[in-house]
Amino acid sequence: MATHMGISDTSVLRIWQAHGLKPHRSETFKVSNDPLFAEKLEAVVGLYLSPPEHAIVLCVDEKSQVQALDRTQPGLPLKRGRAETMTHDYKRYGTTTLFAAMDAATGRVISLCQQRHLHQEWLKFLCLIDEATPQDRQIHLIADNYATHKHAKVQRWLKRHPRFHVHFTPTSASWLNMVERFFRDLTENRLKRGVFRSVLELIEALDEYVDHHNAEPKPFIWTARAQDILAKVMRAQGTLNKRQTV
Repeated sequence: MATHMGISDTSVLRIWQAHGLKPHRSETFKVSNDPLFAEKLEAVVGLYLSPPEHAIVLCVDEKSQVQALDRTQPGLPLKRGRAETMTHDYKRYGTTTLFAAMDAATGRVISLCQQRHLHQEWLKFLCLIDEATPQDRQIHLIADNYATHKHAKVQRWLKRHPRFHVHFTPTSASWLNMVERFFRDLTENRLKRGVFRSVLELIEALDEYVDHHNAEPKPFIWTARAQDILAKVMRAQGTLNKRQTV
């Protein structure tokens, strides 16, 4: 750009800084095209901000393909003036899927590790939730639109367990499910720098992390109102439509 405009590199940087521009960075986004977006949004946010009495709101999902990775060479520990180092390459020892249900009110997590994430495993997890929660409470599940969650056998199980109520997030709106925050923290705090020489070792580490989390659980506090989110999404959709017509 400096060559094209006939100015120095320093001048270009100064102009970018003055206008808050960072062309070296980019972010991803996805605007949902779900025709029932507003209805689903209001239902989910309503459960966060005004949960029903005598009920438990659980944010549920699976973190699939969690890899048991070992580095090819030993790393060097953190020391003054030098960050911790790890080799960029690794050895794979297999994967597991972590199913998690986070209580929106308390932050407590119910978890289960399974080899796959098909409807059979999802049913096992629903049974675990059923056993782990008081039978006199209604259970409201917030889940995404993964086909496993809507399987015919899952629907039949839900009919036999009427205290369970499932609320699906809009398509392309997994950010509405607060369990994703728990998965993000799990990745950053335990998996990102972890070394696991077997799937069993990985599962033990996941169970230990959940136990440690549940020892002093802290809920994520949702503050955004549905109408504010909807207005923001509508502005984004309007901007996209304008660009497509140019």
